[in-house]
Amino acid sequence: MTLNGWLQIGLLFTLVLVAVLPLGLYMARVFQGERGFLHPVLGPVEKGFYRLSGISPSAEQSWLGYSLAMLVFSALGFASLYAILRLQAFLPLNPQGFDGLPPDLAFNTSISFLTNTNWQAYSGETTMSHFSQMAGLAVHNFLSAATGVALAMAVTRAFARSSAATLGNFWVDVTRATLYIFLPLSIVVAIAFVVMGMPQTLAGSIDATTLEGAKQTISLGPIASQEAIKQLGTNGGGFLNANSAHPFENPNAFANLLSIWSMLVVAAALTITFGKMVGSVRQGWALLAAMLLLLIAGVAIVYGSEAGGNPLLTAIGLDPSGGNLEGKEVRFGVAMSSLFVAITTGLSCGAVNAMHDSLMPLGGLVPMFLIQLGEVLPGGVGSGLYGMIVFAILSVFVAGLMVGRTPEFLGKKIEAREMKLAMLAVLILPLAILGFTAVSAMLPMALAGIANNGPHGLSEILYAYSSAAGNNGSAFAGLSANTPWYNITLSIAMVLGRFGYVVPVMAIAGSLAGKKKTQASVGTFPTDTPMFVCLLVGVILILGGLQFFPALALGPLVEHFLMLAGKTF
Repeated sequence: MTLNGWLQIGLLFTLVLVAVLPLGLYMARVFQGERGFLHPVLGPVEKGFYRLSGISPSAEQSWLGYSLAMLVFSALGFASLYAILRLQAFLPLNPQGFDGLPPDLAFNTSISFLTNTNWQAYSGETTMSHFSQMAGLAVHNFLSAATGVALAMAVTRAFARSSAATLGNFWVDVTRATLYIFLPLSIVVAIAFVVMGMPQTLAGSIDATTLEGAKQTISLGPIASQEAIKQLGTNGGGFLNANSAHPFENPNAFANLLSIWSMLVVAAALTITFGKMVGSVRQGWALLAAMLLLLIAGVAIVYGSEAGGNPLLTAIGLDPSGGNLEGKEVRFGVAMSSLFVAITTGLSCGAVNAMHDSLMPLGGLVPMFLIQLGEVLPGGVGSGLYGMIVFAILSVFVAGLMVGRTPEFLGKKIEAREMKLAMLAVLILPLAILGFTAVSAMLPMALAGIANNGPHGLSEILYAYSSAAGNNGSAFAGLSANTPWYNITLSIAMVLGRFGYVVPVMAIAGSLAGKKKTQASVGTFPTDTPMFVCLLVGVILILGGLQFFPALALGPLVEHFLMLAGKTF
């Protein structure tokens, strides 16, 4: 590890922290229905959408009505995207002449982009037409991100309101998230990417002559616009197969820095939005502090592991000073690749600028574990916030048990109903991840897809289901996942990770919204202090460790100790 590397990492986190307060306060104004600086331009557009759809922005929904609206919206989105992908050959803007996708791949891809997972069992430049990219995938990049933010706002209102029967209006929240947050930010970031050299064209490809005189076909397309919402919405799906390791999706160090900043900024700022809306910005900072403590620790472990290099190669005389450069872009180096690895998995983004299959064993363990913790560091836009609130509820319950008092969080008593629903939510991930991994580790048709034997092969399978259930989308690239088994089972894991998790969370929100908000007393456990931050971090680590440590011990940990012993599979 080098001072220069740490300075680059420190610069990124500083830029994020500078932006989270103004952006978080701005988003609070948007979702509280207050006028902002974009309202004169976008206000009439918003009202026009409501008139066309027959939505009354003043009509609110119960938790059940809100959840049903979200599920219906998601089902219609799945059907429309599936139709686009299957009928791709007959639709416009297909300069490459691509055929429609096979049913299982179209199903997997539609579920993937619907759930903000953006898992890709295909190469974008050889599979997707421009129409599919823009009218299909990019639309869902906006809408799946907006849906996550809307759900987070509904949960936030449960703590902000007292004795309430409603949590807002799903259609209004999705519209405002798209119009006032993701659309303007995406325009600005896309323009910046174009200035940095990212292609933005409707041309399908261009032929180039190499130095040896051979002809090479280079894929092109509307990449900058896709890249902006891919990062801002923590979507992660690459226009090209190499994702953010490709020079067209990540042309230079400045684009790389902007990509990482874009991944983090909205998800991190939503904690401030939460704090502002519940009446305590300090509470937002406490949640953000817990997120960043674990995330920075993950960055440090990955950076240390990758900078140390492979001792097996050092033993045969290779200079270890460059670290482990396998699968990395030398344009970014070990430091910024390690930062990207931890942040894309601490979030539910899944974009990659280095191949995770080539990470050192401990370097590969960290992103896997960050996903398994529930994608709360800071997680996907919206989904990370409500996931962290579930952990906060569990933490105050633990604190209440220790001091013998009824647990409270932000003036709302946490009782048996909320705890049962919270446990139902947090058990969804291990059920999907460990269940499907165990079956796949035994089935010959599943084992045929791994590129490595032994613990690394298990890691490839475990990472895939962790990524799917965690709605992340990154992968250990050694797994060949475009098979009926993986396409279907990974889709089921994605659905469980998104909808199986959020419906119990919305039920918690509905229950808490109906409770009277009480004032803090001498016996109230404060939830905006360093002590609570430490408790929250401990609960997250203990839950993650208890659930996933045995599986991790059989995969990356075994591989690490075998490597130290000089053994390989």
